Amino acid sequence: MNQDKSTKIALLQLLRKYNFKETEELFRKEANLEDVSIDDVQQPESEVTSVLSAYKSEGDPALYEKSYSDLKKFVESSLDIYKHELGTILYPVLVHMYLELVYNNHSEEAKQLIDKFSCSLEEYYQNDLKKLTHVTKREHMAGNELTDTFKSNQFIIRISRDTLSILKRYLQEKKHSILLNIIQEHLYFDMYEGVARNKNQIEATSGALLGEATRQDNKAKVYYGLLKEPDFQFANTQEEEEEEITGPDGDKPKKKKPKKDPLFSKKTKSDPNAPPIGRMPLPNLKDVDKIEKIKALREASKRVVLGPESLPSICFYTLLNSAYSVVSAEVSEDSSLLAVSFSDSVIKVWSLVPQKLRMMKDAEQLVDVPHDADDVLVRMMDDKTAESVRTLHGHSGPVYCLSFSPDKNLLLSCSEDGTVRLWSLHTWSCVVCYKGHLFPVWSVKFSPRGYYFATGSHDKTARLWATDSHQPLRIFSGHYSDVDVVQFHPNSNYIASGSSDMTVRLWDCVTGNQVRLMTGHKGSIYALAFSMEGRFLASAGSDCRVLIWDLAHGHLVAALPNHTATVYCLSFSRDGNILASGSLDFSIKLWDFTKLAEEMSLEDVNVSHNPEVKTLSDSYLLRTFGTKSSPILALHFTRRNLMFGIGRYDSS
Repeated sequence: MNQDKSTKIALLQLLRKYNFKETEELFRKEANLEDVSIDDVQQPESEVTSVLSAYKSEGDPALYEKSYSDLKKFVESSLDIYKHELGTILYPVLVHMYLELVYNNHSEEAKQLIDKFSCSLEEYYQNDLKKLTHVTKREHMAGNELTDTFKSNQFIIRISRDTLSILKRYLQEKKHSILLNIIQEHLYFDMYEGVARNKNQIEATSGALLGEATRQDNKAKVYYGLLKEPDFQFANTQEEEEEEITGPDGDKPKKKKPKKDPLFSKKTKSDPNAPPIGRMPLPNLKDVDKIEKIKALREASKRVVLGPESLPSICFYTLLNSAYSVVSAEVSEDSSLLAVSFSDSVIKVWSLVPQKLRMMKDAEQLVDVPHDADDVLVRMMDDKTAESVRTLHGHSGPVYCLSFSPDKNLLLSCSEDGTVRLWSLHTWSCVVCYKGHLFPVWSVKFSPRGYYFATGSHDKTARLWATDSHQPLRIFSGHYSDVDVVQFHPNSNYIASGSSDMTVRLWDCVTGNQVRLMTGHKGSIYALAFSMEGRFLASAGSDCRVLIWDLAHGHLVAALPNHTATVYCLSFSRDGNILASGSLDFSIKLWDFTKLAEEMSLEDVNVSHNPEVKTLSDSYLLRTFGTKSSPILALHFTRRNLMFGIGRYDSS
């Protein structure tokens, strides 16, 4: 049933409840509800009341403190096996009691309530509780993100059947109408069969703005496997054969492959978890793309296999005299270009290889270029314009994120000005300005196959775009706060988003549906990275931790908490053996992802609620590399598994 119809039925129920028969009949006709029997519609009470009213007044404000105090004592005196699950209701109940008192003009009592009890709640709730104390009048609640979110949505609590029975018994005995109303209207219990969870299990997945994900949120099938790569073996061997044909005496070439390349010769089988062919319409590879793919495979054949005994070499680029102006950095897929964005709306692009950045010839000169030449693109560029750095102007606010297209012909940028710009790296000019978000755009990312790109914004949405369309193809709405980072899945069928509401979500590009909701972070999320085989997702942010998620079930499987400041970037090595994390604590950490994945695969993760989360980070941490005084902005592995790090020198 759609939301509009649900609202109409809710109003219809109110009219019937108060016996307004004539008005009810008139409303039925106006709202086209003559064929709807509202007796058969189970409309939650909370939806009915939210249509016409806010928080009810329970009279004596002193009752709130007594009611909460009794609840707290009940939780603390419960058996240890149930205590921790019962304790999960304390935070949302305190928030709604505070808002109810403020709404009914009992600001002083509300302040006393939160001052007395907030310090006993978990550390990760303190920041939101502090924000809440700034809401001291009913007028302050209008338009406030935190209060609007709590008022309009139910706080989700995952709880065992036995624990829920104990809570119900307590509520029936005490008959605190304040507590009962809040729990009925503002809390949703996702009940499961089985033993109640312990403290560590609960803390692993709690902390999000509106509680945990329900088990239903992660039931949808996710095609996390990789698409079958096109077979470039023919293109590769053809070159080898041409060399052999020119041999003496016209003998048959006996050595068609002088150097056997395992990357070319292995036959890739279809991944059983891969999406069906053609599920997501992807652009066809052009000849130039195929040549670049072959080049990438040849480079990859020379790469170092990383592991505990073979850590990557790191080439670190430090941006000087830019501590307060550099915002983000990005390296192209082939490691030849570096783009950096600044708070004064400027973008700079450097060449990291001896070949300098050239501009396309003017129209008169292009007439003389033969269109059918194999190196037509090279001939179109003007050697006289070669420079080692290029500057791009166009945005009217700080530029927050950059993304190169896979063929490095295009660059995307997003800004505080609410626009996304597409830049040609041939003409070094803006070719398209995408206007859809009405607020600052924090993140932009090209699809691994190009053509599509994703954005995340202060307007709480992530969006899917195509480079040839001014309007977004999909709008992914569901987050309760800013979408700070977006990332494409390697098979281009899904987009992951991380938000200030402390959740990570996975969206299906084809249907537009949310297929995974993952809770466990205790702060905003600023970095996402998919594992090379596509099954796992790493996320990190202001809670200084790196979390690993299993996309098959949506479970949190590992939490790596060794950083001491916000983690801004994550990157998997090209062979998938190592995960690197970069932080504002001036360090890069290397994690043994192979060991982590092997230990995860030994466990049965098909449990009723969630598996044990691995937190022994020292057993997975391979090495920490510190900089003198440079926060890490970006990490990148080259095709040969050399690591690039980008940071800005911070003299303070």
